[in-house]
Parts: sequence; C-alpha cells; structure tokens
Amino acid sequence: MTTASVTPAGGAARGDAPGPTSDAPGSPAAPSGGARLGAVPALRVAAVLAAGVTLVVVLGLVDLTLGTSGIGAGDLLGLLTGGAGGEAEQTAAVLVASRLPRVLSALLVGVALGVSGAMLQSVARNPLASPDTLAVNAGSYLLVTVAAVTGLTLPFAATGAVAFVGGLGAAALVLLLSRGGASGPTRLVLAGSAVMLALSAVTSLLLLLFEQETIGLFAWGSGSIVQSGPEKVVQAAPAVLVVAAFAVARARRLDLLALGDDTATVLGLDVRRTRVEAVVVAVLLAAIAVTVAGPIGFVGLCAPAIARLVAPLAPELHRHRLLLPLAALAGCVVVLAADILLRTFLPGTNGVAVPTGVVTSVFGAVVLVALARRVRDSSPVSAPSTSRGRGPASRRRFLVVTSVLAALVVATVVGGLLLGDTLLLTGDVANWLSGRSGPGVTAVLDQRAPRVLASLVAGAALGLAGTTVQAVCRNPLAEPGLLGVTGGAGVGAVLLLVLVPGVSIWAVTGAGALGALVAFALVYGLAYRRGLSSDRLVLIGVGVSAGTTALVTIIVVTSSPWDSTLALTWMSGSTYGRSFAQSLPVLGMLLLVTPFVVRARRDLDLLALDEDVPRVLGVPLERTRLGLLLASVLLAGSAVSAIGVVGFVGLVAPHAARALVGARHTRVVPVALLLGAVLVGVSDVLGRTIIAPAQIPAGLVTALVGTPYFVLLLWRTRA
Repeated sequence: MTTASVTPAGGAARGDAPGPTSDAPGSPAAPSGGARLGAVPALRVAAVLAAGVTLVVVLGLVDLTLGTSGIGAGDLLGLLTGGAGGEAEQTAAVLVASRLPRVLSALLVGVALGVSGAMLQSVARNPLASPDTLAVNAGSYLLVTVAAVTGLTLPFAATGAVAFVGGLGAAALVLLLSRGGASGPTRLVLAGSAVMLALSAVTSLLLLLFEQETIGLFAWGSGSIVQSGPEKVVQAAPAVLVVAAFAVARARRLDLLALGDDTATVLGLDVRRTRVEAVVVAVLLAAIAVTVAGPIGFVGLCAPAIARLVAPLAPELHRHRLLLPLAALAGCVVVLAADILLRTFLPGTNGVAVPTGVVTSVFGAVVLVALARRVRDSSPVSAPSTSRGRGPASRRRFLVVTSVLAALVVATVVGGLLLGDTLLLTGDVANWLSGRSGPGVTAVLDQRAPRVLASLVAGAALGLAGTTVQAVCRNPLAEPGLLGVTGGAGVGAVLLLVLVPGVSIWAVTGAGALGALVAFALVYGLAYRRGLSSDRLVLIGVGVSAGTTALVTIIVVTSSPWDSTLALTWMSGSTYGRSFAQSLPVLGMLLLVTPFVVRARRDLDLLALDEDVPRVLGVPLERTRLGLLLASVLLAGSAVSAIGVVGFVGLVAPHAARALVGARHTRVVPVALLLGAVLVGVSDVLGRTIIAPAQIPAGLVTALVGTPYFVLLLWRTRA
C-alpha cells in the first residue's frame, strides 16, 4: 500500500530539512537547544504555561465537587473555612477516601500519558503515534489480566513491572511492522490496530473464561480513575515525576532527532540509542498509568495534539523541554474534563459504572478523525488490490478451488452439528432430520443447527462485503471492521436491544443496518475531500470504529452495569443462543445483494485499477462506488446484527481468494463468499469444541486467526 505524507510530530521526514507544511501547522523545525529565550518569548511561554496550570486547577476543583455522596461545593467550602461537626467530618472522609484520590489519579494519569504520547510521536515522527495506536495499553492490559488469572497477588510495583513488559513488547512489534513509523500514519495505525485487536481478543477470552478471577477488570480495562484510597497514587507519583523529569532533561536529544537521522548523526547524536531510550521511557510512563487506572484510551494522542495546537502562541514551546510539560498539562485537562462530563451527564452510580476512559476514547476518536482528515496521499491512489493477487487463473483451477471450498462448507456443517460439548454421530443427525431422535439429541441439535447456519451466512456476508470494500478502496488492507461499519452496526443493534427488550430480530437487523449506514455516511463524508483518499478512509474508519466501541460500552454499562459478559459476548461475536429467525435477514440480504455485486464484477475490476480507466470506459465512478459501498454496508450490518462484531473476515477472505484464483472479480466474488463462510463456521466449531463445555466466541477465534495474517501482510509490504 502507499503511505501517506504528513509532517510528523516534532519535525520533518527522515533525512529532509525540517520545516512547516500546510498539512501540519504548528510543527516547525526544532530550534537549537542552546538558544536562549528573549524577554517577550519568555513572557509568552510563561503565560501559556500559567494558563494551563490555572485551567488544570479549576477543573480539579470542579471535579472535587462531583460524586455520588451528595456533597457539593458548599460542603467543601465549609470544610475549608473551618466548619466543624459531624457533617464536616463526613465531608472530610469522603474527600480523603474518594474524591481527592480520584482527582490526583486523573492528574497522575494525565501527566504520564501526555508525556508518553508526545515522546512516541517525536520518536516515530508521526502525529498519530500514541500508547493506544502502538498497542502499549493493550499489551499492558493483557499481562495484568494474565497475572490475575493465575491467581498471583502482586504488589503495586510488581504489577507495574508486568504492565511495562507487556506494553514494551507490543510497542516494539508495532514499530517493527511500521518501520518505526517512517512508513506513514496509515501503516502505523493499521499495525497498531492489528496488534491491539489480537491482544484484546486474548484478554477478552481470559475475561470470559475466568470471570470470577477477573471480577472488575472489564470496567478497569476501559480506564477508570476511581480510587478506593490514596495508596496507589502515593506509590506511583514519585515514579511518574522522576521519569517525566528524566524525559525533560533528555529533551534536547528529541530536538536533534526531529532534524532527521542524518543531520542528528552529524551533530553527534546516537540515533538508535536515543530512539530506544525514548520508547522505553514512554512505555514506562504508560505502564504506570495503566497500573493506577487501567488503559485510559487516547489521552496520549489528544494531549500532544492539543499541545501542538497551542504551541504556535509561543514558538519556543516547540522545544521538547517545554513541549513535554505542556503535553502533561494537556493530558491533565483531557482526563479531568472527561471525568467532569461523565459525572455531569451521568450522575449518581452511572458515573461510577462508566469508566472515564470510555469518554476519553470518544475524545480520542474525534482527534484521530481530525488528524486523519489532514492526511495527504503520497501518490494519486493507493496500491491496487489487484496487485496483491495472482495472475489470471485457469478455469480448471477456479473450478477445483470452488469445489474444494464447497466441500469444506459441507464439512463445516457436518462438523458443526456433530462436535461440541456433546459428541454426536451422523445417525443422530439423520434421525433428527426425520423427526425420530430422542429428546437429548433433539435438544442438542435444536441449539446447534441455528448456530451453524448463522455462522455460515454471516461469514459469507462479511467475505463478500470485504471483497467489495477492498476493490472500491483499492486497498488490500481495508475491510468493513476497519472502516467503522461493523462498529456502527453494533451500536444500532445494542441500543435497540437495550431500549426495547424482546424486540423482534427483524427490528434488530434493521437497527444494525441503520447504524452501519450512519457510520458509513460519517466515514465517507469525512474522508471525501476533493476525491476519496484510501488512506483517509482507513484512518477515519479506525477513528469511528474506536468511537463506536466506546459507545457500545457506555450503552451496556449504563443499562446493565453488572453484566459485563453481555458486552463482551456481543463485541466478541458469538453465535450462542441463536435461532433460525436471526439468520433469515442475513440470508435475505445475501440473496438481494449478491446478484448486484456479481453484475458489477467488471466495474469492480476497473475500480480496483485507478480513477481514470473507469471514467474513460464510461463507468459513472462516484455513483458506482457509492452503490457498491452501500451494498457492503448492508451486508456487514446484517451480519453484525446476527452474531455480533466479528473482525478480520472481510480482510482475510478476499485476500486469500485473490491468492487462489487471481484478481478478476468474476472468480474472486464466489471464492471470497465461500471462504468467509468456512472461516466463521470453522471458528464457531472450534470455539465451542476446544475447551468444551466452556465456549470461545467465534469473533475471538477469527481475530486470533486473522491478526497473524494481517501482520504477515504488513510485514511483507514493509519496504
């Protein structure tokens, strides 16, 4: 794929002379670390930092007045003015035990993630780098969950060390896949998303299988600054201050690094050592934040972005010794503002049940979308998806592949009916079909048959949707999930299920399709800027997907705060408890959309080439593109409504189809459809067989299978 061209955070592209560009205002060349501030610049810097400190103090005081106990600003003011009596003692107890630790936790997390995000962006020279997009938070969360599952009771410092190891490993893998971020923001975000989804899939699996051992980790996993006392903050604060101070002391190295590798080397900087040192420091700060409050999303993305928006007020703020403290203040503002909004609009116990990290994730999704809209393609189009496939395959090869896949679909059906917590024989299935089976066999197959059908039709729909999306976007790494479509469908379906319990499956499917359409309209509208950029489409889709995930968490937690399994099961894509009626909308959508896609197969071939060929040959480009994307949205929306959010099927199925039968969509469409059905069908069978009677949702299995495939694609295209 073709990378995007933006001026990275903190400087210019590697080896280039630094300087501002129209797409990255506020990122001029890093000034020499030896220059001294003049009187006027020094006053501007002091004014900006003082304004930041004042804003943090005001937000902190406001946050102290919010909570579940009914103690307001008047009570706190009375305590400060020397009030006495039982009410004053109760106010002091609430302040010391709950509210003050919460605010201090917000400040600590804001400082840690703000500095961490700014350093990662400078190291990667990429404005989209953060502890989230580099999967640092996901890696830390996974190892902390593993420690909880094993029953280990670790002290605070040991928990922080575990989180650090997990975060460092994840960040190293993402930076390796994205060539240290030099390949552009799109590849960095895609690599981070893939690694994050894989780690999150394992974490979700552990949370489902070890529900008792991991009680409370689901809400904590979204980032909660609620504290039961000041102990954690007191233990973590010295470490954060020392590490952040070390980062500021080494800031001049980051200024030199922003000049480009060659220039920095000429000036005597050990580039590799500086980069490794900065990543370790940034991951250590993020790990401390995770240990205190869980993985609070996108603070490390928002805070540096805000700091760089403010920096033009005083150009000296672009130096890292001033930029890092400014990013720390911005991080405090983001976390405190999110907590205030949460407790204002969700007062009482809902404000405690919904983690603060969910709100910061919504903030971060908006910031990610805003940054993505500034991305420019370095070439007119991305690499055509056709380039990833084989040459024209023979008709015989196509027939052989199709026959084998059809046989695999039949084998999947048979295996799905026979395998599970109770093993059956083919004779049992034959008796069930003829109505002569016993009550035990009948009960088992009455549950299994609808699940088999749901997995097959949903997989086929996702495979066909992914084929269409990749051809239209001319990007072999695009898929409905990465474009926010499946997340939008999940929001629509979950919202209706919560608001109208017991609603019909057709209504749920309609709500899912509507949510998918809304998400698609949002992504498409934001990405369309004097033409449709594939890189912008993918990046904005990732941002919208993150926002929809946060919305699903808010909906489920506020409606069923003690039923985290509901959220996990839905977001993991499960066929558990499905009926034949729930598969009918997906089947109907397949019957409706598949002929349309097949008829447009030659248009798909042309769209996958470039912008000019379809126009020359008379294809109405925008109308055809929009119609095909709408078809994929309807397919993905119906599939999500049937079995929940299932990722990577729309990526793996069409890519594998092109590898098997070439790039012509006359052959890719049926092969991808069958591959999608087999992938989800087999994943469902494996999920309910491997650790029976416990079950693994099909979506987690597809994520564990699809992520290595996605990582392999990124690795093969590193150069």
